[in-house]
Parts: sequence; C-alpha cells; structure tokens
Amino acid sequence: MTSETQIEALIDRLAREDTAADTFNEYAYAIANNDIRRQNLRLYLGEMSRLRPGAMLVMEAPGYRGCRLTGVPVTSRKILLEGAPGFDIFGSEAGYRDVDEAGFEDIYGEQTATIVWGALAGLGVLPFIWNTFPFHPCKRGIARSNRKPRRSETKTGAVFLREVMEIMPIQRVIAVGNVAFETLEEISINCDKVRHPAQGGKNEFVAGLKQLLSR
Repeated sequence: MTSETQIEALIDRLAREDTAADTFNEYAYAIANNDIRRQNLRLYLGEMSRLRPGAMLVMEAPGYRGCRLTGVPVTSRKILLEGAPGFDIFGSEAGYRDVDEAGFEDIYGEQTATIVWGALAGLGVLPFIWNTFPFHPCKRGIARSNRKPRRSETKTGAVFLREVMEIMPIQRVIAVGNVAFETLEEISINCDKVRHPAQGGKNEFVAGLKQLLSR
C-alpha cells in the first residue's frame, strides 16, 4: 500500500469516527468547512511523508485556537497560512486554506503552537507532530473551550496513533506531557518525555526538547 493510499484511508476513518457531544470532529463529513480541514491534513501528511522525519512529537489533543480550526495538529491559522518559521512547510502558497468559521473570526494564533514551532525552529529539527486524541475535546455547548481527553478517548486515539506511525518512518517518539506519555506506555511504544508547554511549562519544554533532539 502506498503512503498516499494510507493517508486517504486514515483521513476517511477520522472523518467517519463517532465522537461524544462534548467533542468536535474537525474532519467529519457532515460538518461545514471540514472539507478544508481534511485537505489541510492531507497536505500536511503528504509533506511529512515525503520529508521522512525520524522523530515524532505526540501532543495531547486539538485546541480551539489551533487544530480545531486548521485540521493540522499544533498548527494555528497564523502558522498554517504564513508558514512555520525556519522551515519550508505550510503557507497559503502551498495550498493550505483557512476556514470561515462563525464565532472564531478573531482567533489567529495559538500559544502552544507558537512555542512548539519556535522551539523546533531554534533547533533546526522538523519532527512529525500528532495528537494522542485527534479530535477537539471541549466543554459541552462551549466550542471555544478545551478539556482533557477522557481515558476512553485516548484509547480511541491510540488506534489512530498506531495507524499514522505506519505511514511515517518514525525512529524516535517524544511524548509531550502526561496524557501522551501514559497513552504511549499503555500501547507499549517506547518514548522519551518532555513537559507540555502549557501552564508555565515553556522553559522546561524547550530545554527538554533541546536535550533530546540535539543528540
């Protein structure tokens, strides 16, 4: 099976996955703008498959300022449309598109995405990035909110995590935060761990990433 076929199969399964009422599936076929998000993810997976990254960062879940809008893990509208600093990836000229999403018009950047991509630019290393749970967990009825994914959701995410790792030639996995680390341990995937950059963890995250990716 070619990587293109694997990517299409993965996106189709993401789009068909049933999610809870307090979870937004940003790839589901029935939701407006998701065709744009699916295409953004398709472009990202295709780019990364061609670049053949040796390392993978596993984050927690999409946030409402980032992947929930763009469809690409840990990627804000700003990075999606303007490009990732220090790397020849993303950008509207590469075909990535924004969504016209009611209620989110004022959102452009995301703190976690800015920290992660800034740290990677400083190291000059471009890993593949994925989420432990690939859909946006939010508070019920509040789209502009985030919550920690439940254990049942990380179990669902683990299935997609294994699938995406079959597409990418990953040699090293780095868990970002406790949720990612515990999920990877449960499915017996060897990994290193760094602190999540949220809630004051930026400096520890950057230092941990530097120690691991500078080896």
